[in-house]
Amino acid sequence: MAVRNIIRIDEEKCDGCGQCAEACAEGAIEIVGGKAKLVSETYCDGLGACIGECPQDAITIEEREASEFDQAAAEAHVAAQKASSCAGSAPRSIARCELVDLEGEPGAPTDVPSRLTNWPVQLKLAPVKAPYFDGAHLLIAADCVPFTFADFHERFLRGRTLVIGCPKLDSFDFYRKKLAQIFIQNDIRSLEVVYMEVPCCFGLVHLVHESLKESGKDIPLTFTKVGMKGDILEETVAPGGGG
Repeated sequence: MAVRNIIRIDEEKCDGCGQCAEACAEGAIEIVGGKAKLVSETYCDGLGACIGECPQDAITIEEREASEFDQAAAEAHVAAQKASSCAGSAPRSIARCELVDLEGEPGAPTDVPSRLTNWPVQLKLAPVKAPYFDGAHLLIAADCVPFTFADFHERFLRGRTLVIGCPKLDSFDFYRKKLAQIFIQNDIRSLEVVYMEVPCCFGLVHLVHESLKESGKDIPLTFTKVGMKGDILEETVAPGGGG
């Protein structure tokens, strides 16, 4: 152990956006439980390349007793991360083509194309800044909606960028801060929020209002309530999205 420079992460300020983790070439930072964590002192060189990437000013350099930086261990760690990383969480746009029906053969594509154009879709995994958010008509859907509303892709998803979440099961504050950053850092043209009629799902409506208020943005906003039978119960255009 030696006294040296090493990063310090303020979890109260951290919103889990992940920009610091992307900026850390040594792989010393990972997002765990919605917060940035220093996974090992030996991976941190203490130079602070991650500091300039933090929009919340949650990262500082402190001088304290810590394990020595190990360049070889850091390189091996990064290599292992690349080998085992979940490709499914990498941000990407999805090009679409029309699919053809192969006479109902098991496992064959259907003639109904998917309208999904971005990945990942889970709000917890989505980056705060991505090319597909710029100029986007953003659809924010409760997790249960696509399973309830049969024509979800054609009615809601066509021409939109999608994020989904559950205000009951996940952290309200985390979602609020992350959505606010998405609104701040991207040119979102419009918002549609689709939620279920069940009481807990109304939290999504409150969440989006609070995120807009925090961002200071005024984005055209529509709320659509879906019933348990898969029908549309109510559609509301909110005056002054950020108000």
